[in-house]
Amino acid sequence: MEESLLRSLFDEHERKPVTVSELNSEIKSLLESRFPSVWVEGEITNFHSAASGHWYFSLTDGDSFIKAACFRGQNARIRFRPENGHQVRVRGRVTTYEKQGVYQLIVDSLEPVGEGALAVAFEQIKTKLQQEGLFDEDLKRPIPPYPRKIGVVTSPKGAAVHDILTVLRRRARTVSVIVVPTLVQGDKAGGQIADAIRLANEYSADAGENEKIDVLIVGRGGGSAEDLWAFNEEQVARAIRGSQIPVISAVGHEVDFTIADFASDLRAATPSAAAELVAEREDVLESKIVGARTEMAKLVEYRLIRSRERLRASQSARVFHEFPQRLRDIRADIREGIRGSLDVLRRRLDRYSRLSKDLAHRLSPERLSANVEAKKNRLAALDRESLVLMRRSLAIAQEKLSVKAASLDALSPLSVLTRGFSLTRDAEGRILRDAAQVSPGDLVNVKLRRGSFDSKVVSIRPED
Repeated sequence: MEESLLRSLFDEHERKPVTVSELNSEIKSLLESRFPSVWVEGEITNFHSAASGHWYFSLTDGDSFIKAACFRGQNARIRFRPENGHQVRVRGRVTTYEKQGVYQLIVDSLEPVGEGALAVAFEQIKTKLQQEGLFDEDLKRPIPPYPRKIGVVTSPKGAAVHDILTVLRRRARTVSVIVVPTLVQGDKAGGQIADAIRLANEYSADAGENEKIDVLIVGRGGGSAEDLWAFNEEQVARAIRGSQIPVISAVGHEVDFTIADFASDLRAATPSAAAELVAEREDVLESKIVGARTEMAKLVEYRLIRSRERLRASQSARVFHEFPQRLRDIRADIREGIRGSLDVLRRRLDRYSRLSKDLAHRLSPERLSANVEAKKNRLAALDRESLVLMRRSLAIAQEKLSVKAASLDALSPLSVLTRGFSLTRDAEGRILRDAAQVSPGDLVNVKLRRGSFDSKVVSIRPED
């Protein structure tokens, strides 16, 4: 089929055309078989990151352009984010987008030209986290000076854990160590390191007061930039910053810097240096304690000698000869004051006793009963007077009400109806005062003293 299609393209006697889809499919097969893998170097332009996660861009050498696409599954393994203007080296395959008949490069790998991809990725991650404030000095926690339990996040088979344990045995034999094992190299190492930091925090949070981890060392021995890359991953930096335990980073050698160094509370040049930072030498501490004890003994002896000298000088002072007489005088003054206070107290007690008797007389049952009876009589008299006044006021009010009611009844239009008069309204309810207000045939309502009736106007007679 493919050979027949090719022949049809160049056979002058063959007049049967091919479809556009068939032509694009043939071109795609030719391109993919001819360029299954190719390295292309150029500058990125028109870079676009789609919502699907795919990258679309063009490569140019200044004279020509080629479209390129890097799908989400591939760009997840690229350690830096491309930008317009980056000079890059791309490996991929050439194919066509059949619907539009456009050929493009499907990218499998991408790395910068002139500087390593790891260096570019390092700077991008560092800049991003720094702008978020993840490296601020205000977030740094102090490292405890004399920790009792140290956690170490590293490979249990690496040189780092051996160096740390060696230093701790030599300098602080009473410090206990918990090793949280993890990969420290490879694609999965970053996630395992972050999980190990969180695991150490969970253990410490659930442990008793004496079993909590005081400080956490996160690191590994030296290696290439590729080997140390796991400690540059964003997830490791965030796990360090989210740790409740103070963290010391100890990655590689003194010249090696990682993102973990910036995120941690303290950086150590090497794993051994980290162990030395957290473990003061016990013999040095013992020497300091002995020296402090000697200095304290000397200070106490010196103060005792000074105190004895001051005591001898005080014994010969004049105040000690005058002091007994002063005590006697003070004792006499106190006795006199006590006697005066007792006299005042007796006078006040006598006064309060008289007042109490008078009050008891006033509150005797006989006097209280007489007062109650008098009050009851007075209250009964007031009740009688109030009743008389109320009846008199009611009679006056009733008389006034009768007068007002008679006046209202005289003025009421209904009283006029009792004398044979009537009240006439038109169909809309308006009172008729003039025969000119109605016409023959109009309906009117006539109200009498008792009841009302409707009638029709037959004729109208003007006023005589």
